[in-house]
Amino acid sequence: MKIRIMILTALACVLFFTACSMNHPVCATSNPLGTKTGTFTQTSFLGFPPSLSKEAATVAAAKNGGITRISTVDYNMTWKIIMFEYTTIVTGE
Repeated sequence: MKIRIMILTALACVLFFTACSMNHPVCATSNPLGTKTGTFTQTSFLGFPPSLSKEAATVAAAKNGGITRISTVDYNMTWKIIMFEYTTIVTGE
């Protein structure tokens, strides 16, 4: 019986610390690829959408990186059992 409990506990720990991540491009512009990178992350719990912010994720990521001319925008979603992390990644000058 103790062995089963230990195995179930170990499996629960493995499931709790695993994550699935997807990254895909959103758009690219004709601006030259810059050296600056900015990110903006939002988190949602139990499938509820993240709280609304006053500005769009792309604008916030550009501001966080000090970017005025956007070259590319990528989107990354990471799933961690009970929460989702949505990260917008912007590159440019």
